[in-house]
Amino acid sequence: MSGILDLLNGPEGKSLIDGVGGQLGLNKKTATTALASAIPLILGAMRNNASTQDGTSGILGALGNKHSGGILDNLGSILGGSNIDEDVMKDGGGILGHVFGGQENNAAHAIGKSNGIDMRAAMDIMKVAAPVVMGYLGKKAMSNNVSDQNGLNGLLGGILGDDNDKQQEMASKIQDFNNNDLSVDDLAGLISEGGKSGGILGALGKMFG
Repeated sequence: MSGILDLLNGPEGKSLIDGVGGQLGLNKKTATTALASAIPLILGAMRNNASTQDGTSGILGALGNKHSGGILDNLGSILGGSNIDEDVMKDGGGILGHVFGGQENNAAHAIGKSNGIDMRAAMDIMKVAAPVVMGYLGKKAMSNNVSDQNGLNGLLGGILGDDNDKQQEMASKIQDFNNNDLSVDDLAGLISEGGKSGGILGALGKMFG
């Protein structure tokens, strides 16, 4: 969890929060908590995917090519104009499709319901968050010489920290949505409950009083 809090509390996170809030008309608290719902869920889904060699190869290949971390240095320009950068949104949509296996709309519905925002805003938040997460991972992978499945799992687990098992479980319920009995409301409830019981959402709740 500390890795995610470090990201959100750092200069990149502040640019991300301010930019998303400004672009989507959300106050700082809502933008922060929505991002704090989306980012760990994306990371949890990635860790599920990294349980296979093919999944690991796909993630490491993306980190080594397009997602080496440069996006973190350009968040002000990406989010500071009249619209969010179209290439970033397209890239984010592609990442979400791979990560959630076509279930990204259900992820957005659940995040939206749990944070009191509509599905479209939640999807936009996820589309922005996904390339940022990949850039953050890319920088970490490079600095830690991550090149195999064990290294990637260790990196993802370290960033998620105490939230690791919870986020992987919630992500798996979304990834396997067609094969379980849960509704989107059930998923939203799990995300909301996670905020009450601790983890990153609980920590952010304390920050906001």
